[in-house]
Amino acid sequence: MDRLEQRIVQLIDLHAEEIIAMAEDIQNHPEPGFFEERTAAKVAAFFRGLNLQVTQELARTGVRADWMEQDGPHITLIGEMDAIGCKSHPLADMNNGTAHACGHHAQIASILGAALALADEEVKPYLSGSVSFFAVPAEEYIDAGQRKKLAEEGIGFPGTGKSELIRIGAFDDTDIVLTNHVHMMPVEETFYLGNAACNGFSAERVMVRGKAAHAAINPWDGVNALSITNSAISMMGMMRETFREKDHVRLHNVIRKAGDVINSVPDEAIIETKVRAASLDAIAEIQRKIDRAYDGAAYAFEGSIEREALQGYMPIRYRGADAFMVELAEELGVSYREASKYDFNDACTDVGDLTHILPVLNFTFGGFSGKLHGSDFKITDKQTAYILPAKMYALMTYRLLKDKAVLAREIMEDYVPVFDKESYCKYVRQRYYE
Repeated sequence: MDRLEQRIVQLIDLHAEEIIAMAEDIQNHPEPGFFEERTAAKVAAFFRGLNLQVTQELARTGVRADWMEQDGPHITLIGEMDAIGCKSHPLADMNNGTAHACGHHAQIASILGAALALADEEVKPYLSGSVSFFAVPAEEYIDAGQRKKLAEEGIGFPGTGKSELIRIGAFDDTDIVLTNHVHMMPVEETFYLGNAACNGFSAERVMVRGKAAHAAINPWDGVNALSITNSAISMMGMMRETFREKDHVRLHNVIRKAGDVINSVPDEAIIETKVRAASLDAIAEIQRKIDRAYDGAAYAFEGSIEREALQGYMPIRYRGADAFMVELAEELGVSYREASKYDFNDACTDVGDLTHILPVLNFTFGGFSGKLHGSDFKITDKQTAYILPAKMYALMTYRLLKDKAVLAREIMEDYVPVFDKESYCKYVRQRYYE
């Protein structure tokens, strides 16, 4: 490490207790997606204390802090603010039912720690470009009812925070995105460097319409919406043999409603269905099969189907570990594993949307035990979960922007996007909102 890199590490170590305290405060006050008001206020106050230019209420609660240079690439460091619904977690909020059982509070710690170091007056002059520290809302799944309320408030893409931020132009001046997360796959090493390919998903809210009748006197005059639902779900199960292994398909159903009283034939059922797969084409193909199952079951019973598309996430595009990330892990003295093109993550994240538009440099980290989204998830090593990621974020940014940002410019030149902002928004609107 050069002199300034050593200073970056020292600054983060000097403020380690402050960073950890902020992470634990956020952990103890979890909030759901698009409603992270307390978290956003804490983060904004922290950034203002560093004399950064702060913009709030981006996609409702997003907080972005900037310091700008005249010229050079723009690097955006992301930390996710929302918690996951997990009422059984010992640190769950009694009112909103969420808990930081996915480690997003550790991401916030990493952008705060990186900001502390990179805003240092001795470090800033050596960065040839711009840096923003972005606390973003709503990575976790937003259910159909909440999406409707958000749309009424003016959120154009209420299914995901990053998609809405793309829509409103919050990434228009970004050239490279840095992301991190606690390990999402089985990894023994401290760091997992790069972005493994990852599923995307599409969802829909299905209203099954039947016809009410007395369940004992004349059930033959009714059309049983629950029977239609059960038949459709059974067909989905029998379709599973047609799902290709390479598509990594996962299919989930939740019945939100199935009738009102037990002594009447159910005339309405409401189901949310979620299809995960490894490509946009595979998601669309499986979605068509699911829709045929609903339509076929409704036809068989003489019922009807109404459906509402619910925006999902795009799959993550694979990106191996950049060489400088490997060098930094070695210089930090931590164990690491590099992402392989044969690795695959069956879960989903809206970081996938960003990978279709911008180069995204990612790493994941350890320091926790238990299962993601589970009641047993907890941070077990504060240095590994809070401090090391902050150092990695800050050092990555420095390496990208030093020496006239030659490394950042190479990454930008090599990246081939799938969408620009306009074509991305057009795709999302046509797929989910028209």
